[in-house]
Amino acid sequence: MKKIIISDPTLRDGSHAINHQLTKEQVSKYCSAIDKSGVSIVEVGHGNGIGASSIQVGLSKEFDIALLESARENLKEAKLCVHCIPGFATIKKDIKPALDAGVDIVRCACHCTEADITRNHISYVREQGYQAYGVLMMAHMAPIDVLVGEAIKMESYGAEAIIIMDSAGAFLPDKVQQLFTSLCDNLNVHVGYHGHNNLGMGVGNAIIAANSGATILDGSARCFGAGAGNTQLEILVPVLEKLGYTTGIDLYKLLDAVDFISEEFKSSIPTVNSLNIVSGLSGVFSGFTKHVLRISKEYNVDPRDVFFRLGKRGVVAGQEDLIIEEAHNLSQEKIGKAT
Repeated sequence: MKKIIISDPTLRDGSHAINHQLTKEQVSKYCSAIDKSGVSIVEVGHGNGIGASSIQVGLSKEFDIALLESARENLKEAKLCVHCIPGFATIKKDIKPALDAGVDIVRCACHCTEADITRNHISYVREQGYQAYGVLMMAHMAPIDVLVGEAIKMESYGAEAIIIMDSAGAFLPDKVQQLFTSLCDNLNVHVGYHGHNNLGMGVGNAIIAANSGATILDGSARCFGAGAGNTQLEILVPVLEKLGYTTGIDLYKLLDAVDFISEEFKSSIPTVNSLNIVSGLSGVFSGFTKHVLRISKEYNVDPRDVFFRLGKRGVVAGQEDLIIEEAHNLSQEKIGKAT
């Protein structure tokens, strides 16, 4: 039976769904519950990773370290993981304190064509004796050979796993199969998949990735994540088990943890709604959804039009200011047509 490592970003990607307002108490309760289930890795922090709390992408309710310390106190078996994007996260200000707080794994992430910027972060984590994963975000925006080349760079920096992020929920099964087959043929480290559910393909694409050689799969309780949410954890695990994979997870204890998310965040549970579908079709980062809704309302324009405009420009996380620009352009065009 092939072992699949399950990594749970509920308390990181899910931060997007509640405007980064996670509390220490919520982190403590979920970590205590999910740790009993046998999930291997639990990711905690701001939706855009440690050091990302800002007016531009969203201010956290709590400091990164406070959340990490709460998680560490309640994770006895699972490894504690953080997401970091160079530019938001620095080694001295963010990564070192996170490691001191008890983090086991640092996922060093970048846009899928910019692996070079993760070199120092990955190298530092490995030099300190901790695990570092390389993460290629917005992976639908690059051809397979480019993604493989960037993954090879991350492996050369010391990354012990490469995670492919379908940040916009734009992947379809044929690309997933081709990509993961090629990655597994060319790398000597674990390969993982982080999916979003904008086109309803979260679990399906994760299974294709596993069938094509992936050994790490991300899944969030109740899809709790940006946009339409992530691959749904409590569906992914039993489906994997039915297919003959082993996860080491106790289903009932997993469902107990999921029930906490269902009750605690019932008004913010992601769904595949019309705007999330457009986000997936346009290939725009799922975390833009709340910003697009708010700004489109301010400018009295259709948020679907804003998403397609952003998609044509190939925007990525960190370029939230372009939402205002495109909403303004659409507003001016609307006024021009009226006159």
